Amino acid sequence: MSKKQWNQTGPFLYSTNPELMKESTHEEEETLPPAQQKLKVKLDTKARGGKVVTMIEGFVGKLEDLEILGKLLKTKCGTGGSVKEGNILIQGDYKNKVVQLLQQLQYKVS
Repeated sequence: MSKKQWNQTGPFLYSTNPELMKESTHEEEETLPPAQQKLKVKLDTKARGGKVVTMIEGFVGKLEDLEILGKLLKTKCGTGGSVKEGNILIQGDYKNKVVQLLQQLQYKVS
């Protein structure tokens, strides 16, 4: 079967297992105050073609609050970045600057 035919018909799955049909009831946690957050700041180059990113991980809270913090850090560093899988990624080596900014905001940083 060629790829063209496979994409047109699409794979279908049928199961009688009721556990597979349950929807996730995952609720977001409340955002902890900055003094209770323990964030880790590190440099990472994995799967990025050798380019360095500053990664902030360990944030506990809502996705909206994480995105707000990410936007603030990107603006202060004057660079791009993103929020993925509960982590903030800042393009470039801004580890020292990010640590200083987070400490000014009273986050615990390691």
